[in-house]
This record gives sequence, C-alpha cells and structure tokens, in this order.
Amino acid sequence: MRAIGIVLAGGNSKRMGELSSKRAIAAMPIAGNYRSIDFVLSSMTNSHIQNVAVLTQYNSRSLHLHLSSSKWWDFGRKQGGLYVFTPTITAESSDWYRGTADALYQNLTFLKNSHEPYVVIAAGDGIYKLDYGKVLEYHIEKKADITVVCTELPMEEDITRFGLVKTNQDGRITEFEEKPMEVSSNTVSCGIYVIRRRQLIELIEKCAMEDRYDFVSDILVRYRNLKRIYAYKMNAYWRNIASVKSYYKTNMDFLKPEVRDYFFRQYPDVYSKIDDLPPAKYNPGASVKNSLVSSGSIVNGVVENSVLFKKAYIGNNCVIKNSIILNDVYIGDNTVIENCIVESRDTIRANTTYIGTPDKIKIVLEKNERYTL
Repeated sequence: MRAIGIVLAGGNSKRMGELSSKRAIAAMPIAGNYRSIDFVLSSMTNSHIQNVAVLTQYNSRSLHLHLSSSKWWDFGRKQGGLYVFTPTITAESSDWYRGTADALYQNLTFLKNSHEPYVVIAAGDGIYKLDYGKVLEYHIEKKADITVVCTELPMEEDITRFGLVKTNQDGRITEFEEKPMEVSSNTVSCGIYVIRRRQLIELIEKCAMEDRYDFVSDILVRYRNLKRIYAYKMNAYWRNIASVKSYYKTNMDFLKPEVRDYFFRQYPDVYSKIDDLPPAKYNPGASVKNSLVSSGSIVNGVVENSVLFKKAYIGNNCVIKNSIILNDVYIGDNTVIENCIVESRDTIRANTTYIGTPDKIKIVLEKNERYTL
C-alpha cells in the first residue's frame, strides 16, 4: 500500500479511572487475549502498510513490553517495520507531547524520511477491523485533502466524548465539533485519518510555528472550510474504549457469538503477542456459562457472562457474574463478584463481596496487588 502508518498511543483519559493508572489506554486488555492496540496494528498489516510508527508517552511500560517484538503483526521485515517513538529530550526541546499535532511534529523526521505518498493516522484505543486501502481509494476518488473515517452511533451512547461531523450529499464535511456540550449529530469521528504525506508535513510545521498542538482542533476544525475534508462512512463494528463504561461494554460485546465470529473467524485476522501458557483448567465443581476464559486460568467456582483474562484463578465456591477479571488475578474462596472489573495482578481475599450495578461498574483494586513484569 502506498502509505505509512502512525498510531497515536500516548494519551490518557480520566474517564478510565484507576484502569489507566498503570498502563496506557492502548495497552488495555480486550477479549481475553488481546490488547487494544492489536486491532489497529492488525488492520495496518492486513492493509499491507509496511512502515508503522507507534507514538507512546503516558505510562508506556506495559505497551512497550507488548510491542517488544514486531513479528506478531508481521512487521519483522528487512523493508519497513514497526517503530516505537517516545518524547525525546534534546538541546532545543524538553517537552513531552503537548497534543497529537505536537506528537507528529516531534517525530517529523520519520515522515520526511519516508517515501510513501500517503499517511494513515489512527488512534490506538479503537476496536475494529478496517481495510485502510479502501479508505485511500475513496480519498483519491474524492480528491480530498484529508479523509476522516466516521461511523454512526446510537443516540443513547455518550456521544459528547467524540468529535461530531456533518456532511453534504457528496460526503464533504461541513461541520466538525470536537466533544460538544450538546449533541446535534450521531455521526462521530473514529480517530482515523488519511492525508498526503507532504501536506501533513506542511500543516504540522505551520501548527508548530503558531504554537498549536492538537490535530483535531488546530487542523480538522480550523481548516474544515479551507481544505477538502471528506468523511468515509464505516458500517462495521467499531468501539472506543476510553471510558470505564465503554471498556466494560466492549468486552461484554465479545460474549455475543456474532461479534466473536466477526473478529476471530472472518478474514482478515486479528493478531497479538502470544504467551506460552497451558489451556484453561476447569476443576470439579466449576460451572462456566456464556463466558470467555483465557489460557493459564484455573476455575473452581461459578462463572457467568464474564471475561477472564490470562492466568486468572477462581477459588472454591466463588460466584463471578457479569464481570471482567484482568490478567493474573487470584480470587480467594467464597468470593462474590458481580458487575465489576478486577484490576490485573490483584489478590482478592477469601469471603469478600464486590457488587456493582449495570449503570455503575465497580473497579476492584486491592492494595495488596502483586507486581510482576
């Protein structure tokens, strides 16, 4: 494909609460065996994009460990590859990324040294499958300066945390509101953009000269009437996980057969780093219904409508319902957990109860968590 890829994976969200206190959102576990960033990287490699840069910043250790080998997404090539860039302290600059446009500016060398004519920019917190080649074809057909991938969400979703767009009959964006107070449209930006490489360099350099740092506010919104900015409508599954509610709901979606079939049985595939772990073990007395149980887990109690990530241990007489149990969690005997997210490497004491509600998911974070790499 005639494009390079840039994954914006450095951000944080207060909407994630304690879940983002020790990892970047792009490193959040998804569907038992995956991380959020796996979905964008898989779409990149399946679209035959050979050069991909991941821009990290906030709490990036877990993300860097996950990206330590590029072979899992087939980026271990002689030509091209996967690059991970962090803010660099130089004699001229001691700043962290001050925004998405500034993150691109601080890595302008990668753009200038590339030879592909186009750039695909994507956020690392989206769960989807997308052929970026079709977006590029649309971009060229419309003779667009920038193409924004959009989708329609139900009005009951928290749409105010997204950028909302309105288009004319030709698909050109006429209005772009970033995180508005009032909702006037249910067409949201997916945080995926296609732009010509030389034009991106020009716009980013101009932003830097004017002390502007945000790609959406300082480029998309500011230039919406000056540049030909088009919307590419995405009709397949797409979710953003940058809030506790959306993260919980996205994982629960994978309990639906049609969602699992779409991501894991239909071409193209979703790839991730593989751990050498034994299959899940179900001891006598275990009862599991409509749940995802990942490798390395041991179940002794009752698990219903839940997602268990790698190396979860469920003790005797435990009842786990409508909950997400993250990696390497030990749950003691006689424990009841319902409508909760249990943070990774926690040890939940025996004979305890944690119950949230469907409208207010409880995050369980014990003080005696175990830390391992």
